[in-house]
Amino acid sequence: MAIYGTALLSICLLVGVVLGQLLGVLVGVDANVGGVGIAMLLLILVCDRLQQSGRMQPPTQQGITFWSSIYIPIVVAMAASQDVLAAIRGGTVAVVAGIVVVVVSFAMVPLISRIGRSPPESTGTSSPPRRDKP
Repeated sequence: MAIYGTALLSICLLVGVVLGQLLGVLVGVDANVGGVGIAMLLLILVCDRLQQSGRMQPPTQQGITFWSSIYIPIVVAMAASQDVLAAIRGGTVAVVAGIVVVVVSFAMVPLISRIGRSPPESTGTSSPPRRDKP
């Protein structure tokens, strides 16, 4: 089951890496600029299109889910380690900017978690109706 969807994932990765390299050349940087992110967005768009048209078979969908559950944490860890090394080499401003972003992100979690949640029902403090004895 895990092998299904691997071709789609690898094609998206290759296209993303090529586009990231081209973007790096256009910006004037000798590096891949956002290639993995482009690949992930491309995979999401292609999978959505295939699901809407009914051409995405369940084993393929399960295979993509399997690979994405492995792939995304590895990419995030790689990107995080590169960002930390660049920040340390970049100086104090880069480190302070990174700390500020992390603090703001943590502060936004409670706010974002409230989005889309229905308001809590009021429990009310009124007592149940009284029955008068005859």
